[in-house]
Amino acid sequence: MNPSDCEALAEVTRGSTVESIHFGAFIVVDLDGKVLASRGAPDLLTYPRSSMKPFQLMPFLESGGSEHFGFTQKEIAIMCASHAGTDLHVSVLEGMHKKIGIREDDLKCGVHWPSDSKTRQAMRAAGKTPTPFRHNCSGKHTGMLAYAQMESFDKKSYLDPAHPVQVRIRETLAEMLGMSPEDLPLGIDGCSAPVYGIPLQNMAKAVALLADPKDLSESRKKVCNTITSAMMSHPVMVAGPGKFDTDLMTTAAGKVFSKGGAEGYQIIGVKPDVLKRGSPGLGIAIKIADGDTQGRARTFISLLLLKALGVLSDQDLEALAFKEKALVKNWRGLEVGKLQPAFQMNEMGIS
Repeated sequence: MNPSDCEALAEVTRGSTVESIHFGAFIVVDLDGKVLASRGAPDLLTYPRSSMKPFQLMPFLESGGSEHFGFTQKEIAIMCASHAGTDLHVSVLEGMHKKIGIREDDLKCGVHWPSDSKTRQAMRAAGKTPTPFRHNCSGKHTGMLAYAQMESFDKKSYLDPAHPVQVRIRETLAEMLGMSPEDLPLGIDGCSAPVYGIPLQNMAKAVALLADPKDLSESRKKVCNTITSAMMSHPVMVAGPGKFDTDLMTTAAGKVFSKGGAEGYQIIGVKPDVLKRGSPGLGIAIKIADGDTQGRARTFISLLLLKALGVLSDQDLEALAFKEKALVKNWRGLEVGKLQPAFQMNEMGIS
């Protein structure tokens, strides 16, 4: 990613003065790759990070993994998740590990405290420390280990980019992107799994295909529908209470699936027939250049785009506290500024 790839997307004011600006890029495409809206360079190359998770699960499911282990929709959803580490998430993972026949210490994702504040406080009060199950990527890693176990591959090296599980993930991802596996720059994610550099427009097109796989093979179509259905049916598994992906999918109720990634990345898939009868699926990919550690810019831009597209109603936006999220408040709760777009939506013909 280069500075020239990015444009001003969101401004943060204090009083009447712009105090901060979030730069980045986004693109909205339909199933045919037609660009409905964009800002910044469409070929911006960056890592989608955890936004890749639904695609990383695809080869396992396509190989019959869900049927082999008897996984439920809830368990499929958590394999796509950056979960909050609640007791519910841990309970689901424990059940999966029993089905697979693996142990928690087989996970090589690392350990961190749950992002869910109530769970974190309760654990500290009880003198507990986190284990790998609390890691937000433990569902993805459980899926990778399940794939290795099912195919009798070595489990200890399941994160090696040359491991058969990772090779198949890379090949499947490349197919969805319309790219060659050799053209995907390799990186290592925060959880130690391989992650790949992807142009923004290719990612958006892959998301559109995931949302509306009608032109794919029957096996690929089934897998895409299985993944998106699981995510939308069990949004709390994908993130957790109060998290953007969970709240958006809960409110949108079958209209969209959503998956954020570290360093200001976000994908959203709009299902077919949502905009109007017969409308195709859409793919949205967003990257905030500064990493957006608070998540305010990517959530704001996401809701702004979904509002402009007509995916979310005013009632939906109220439920998601869109106006509240756009306010800047101080420690006393006083409104001191706001978040506002740094571009005109009507220039893109979707408002």
